[in-house]
Amino acid sequence: MLNKISTEKAPKAIGPYSQAIVAGNMLYTSGQIPLDPTSGEIVGKDITEQAEQVMKNLSAVLEAAGSSFDNVVKTTCFLADMGDFAAFNAVYAKYITSAPARSCVAVKALPKGALVEVEVIAVI
Repeated sequence: MLNKISTEKAPKAIGPYSQAIVAGNMLYTSGQIPLDPTSGEIVGKDITEQAEQVMKNLSAVLEAAGSSFDNVVKTTCFLADMGDFAAFNAVYAKYITSAPARSCVAVKALPKGALVEVEVIAVI
């Protein structure tokens, strides 16, 4: 059985998808961009500020599902500019300390002009 996860502490989905899905004891989040959960607007002008908001949004989704960053087994990170890699890693490392598997790629564009998007898979 699949359970949809939804929390007001993270931005509402901006398309036909859920914030996250639980399948068995695994949580699969949708990608989070640096949206303010209340206004729906991008938070931050640079990669550091935007990455902080992304991680706060992911934390809220993980918490709503009964998990945390400690239980993350895989992340996928999308950057609008690979030149932001080091600054992004500095923020990422503050939140995700368990060194899960990870992919990080540069993309041509992200929704709403975001500089970063991150999705995670975690154990509940």
